[in-house]
Amino acid sequence: MMRGRAGLLLLMAVLLACAAAAVVAIDQVGVTPRVLAPYIKQRTSGHNPALVALGRQTGDMLLRLDRGAAGPSAANDLAWLTLGAQPQPAGADRPAGLLVTDARALRAAMGSAAPGTVITLAPGTYSLGGRPLEANHAGAQDAPIVVRAALPGSVDIVSTVSAAFKVGAPYWRFENLGIHGACRRDGDCEHAFHVFGAAIGFAAVNNTIEGFNAHFKINGSGGRFPDSGLIEANTLYNRAPRATDNPVTPVDLVAASGWTIRANVIRDFVKLQGNKVSYGAFAKGGGSGNVFERNLIWCERELAGQPGQRVGLSLGGGGTGRAFCRDGRCITEQDGGVVRANLIVGCSDAGIYLNSAANSRIEDNTLVDTGGIDVRFATSSAALDGNLVDGAIRARDDAVLRSDDNRDSALWLSFTGYHPVRSLFASPGTGDFSWARTAPLRPVPRMDRVDLCGGPRRAAYTYGAFEDANACRRP
Repeated sequence: MMRGRAGLLLLMAVLLACAAAAVVAIDQVGVTPRVLAPYIKQRTSGHNPALVALGRQTGDMLLRLDRGAAGPSAANDLAWLTLGAQPQPAGADRPAGLLVTDARALRAAMGSAAPGTVITLAPGTYSLGGRPLEANHAGAQDAPIVVRAALPGSVDIVSTVSAAFKVGAPYWRFENLGIHGACRRDGDCEHAFHVFGAAIGFAAVNNTIEGFNAHFKINGSGGRFPDSGLIEANTLYNRAPRATDNPVTPVDLVAASGWTIRANVIRDFVKLQGNKVSYGAFAKGGGSGNVFERNLIWCERELAGQPGQRVGLSLGGGGTGRAFCRDGRCITEQDGGVVRANLIVGCSDAGIYLNSAANSRIEDNTLVDTGGIDVRFATSSAALDGNLVDGAIRARDDAVLRSDDNRDSALWLSFTGYHPVRSLFASPGTGDFSWARTAPLRPVPRMDRVDLCGGPRRAAYTYGAFEDANACRRP
């Protein structure tokens, strides 16, 4: 009897040791099930049918454990949000200025604009082909050149050119526009806005833009850099996966500094060809002081189940060729970047990825159904505080990470199908981020910060992007 009991105890000890070793191995390797699953499927493809079937079954099981049921979510309409493009116009008290009624008149008005010029598009559809609309005349900091619709939803600019607007001069502002990429090939509709060189002080507010690879492309040119830009309250998305091997990133910011990307909705940015890696937004190329705050990034809201990797927000992206770096070297891809109070959902890879990003601050973000927060390489250093992460926070390849007070889940838990942070919400897959139970409160509130919905933090200060997600609903 004693011998049998001893054998059972020994077996239990061996199993526990194996389980502990597996946990340690998972944490050391740092690979999430959502990343491991396609790798297994790819490695077993082309072999005998039994191995192929086993690889498919294993991959599907890992995805179910990590992400839940496959397929498009029955997501609630996002039109109720106070984030993204709003029905109330930006600049409602602005004078109408010069009224234009077609693309030719718009081109002419932009070609003769001076500081303080307001160009208002009459309601209708503006077909843009042949060449981009160019913003080559300078506005002034206190008198920008404004291109706008009086009412959101009243103007649709249909573009079949590589870039609808090319902005190479300072202080241009675009408001309340609808811009639609309608090229026959996805590789031909690159950008709604290409902002480059001397275009400091650019602003895009309250626009709805779809059908492009990089809705906003920002980069240096001729040794000049379009610093201090603003992308605020826009809705950026694609209706279908992009059949291109060109970069697919709705906000593609390279080498510029001092940009604020705030209160936007960025969703469904799937790249089907090439490396199949896409980002909701990134800042890279040796810039500094760029801020991503109060955005909703939903990597795969309507376009779930596609191959490839989607990353939510990144400081550093996938790296930059030296010729495109601000300093010609990119010793770091970003310095002093801030990622604050964003809600990031449904990504097949990391929700936040730092690649050679020094002195970064990652504060008060909520990540649900993503690969977590990944800080990578010795040139990355980050202070993390107040984040609520359905997944793991991890540093790799000698990155320096200071984690002050965050809530996350151990990586190994995602291999078991247990998601303690995700279970805090009522129905995150459908867009209901109401608290399913008591909100996780921080022991020391930081009332100097603003949450996702734009309100001040209260004394009952939760981890993550918001106190109450319902505060992001319009009345």
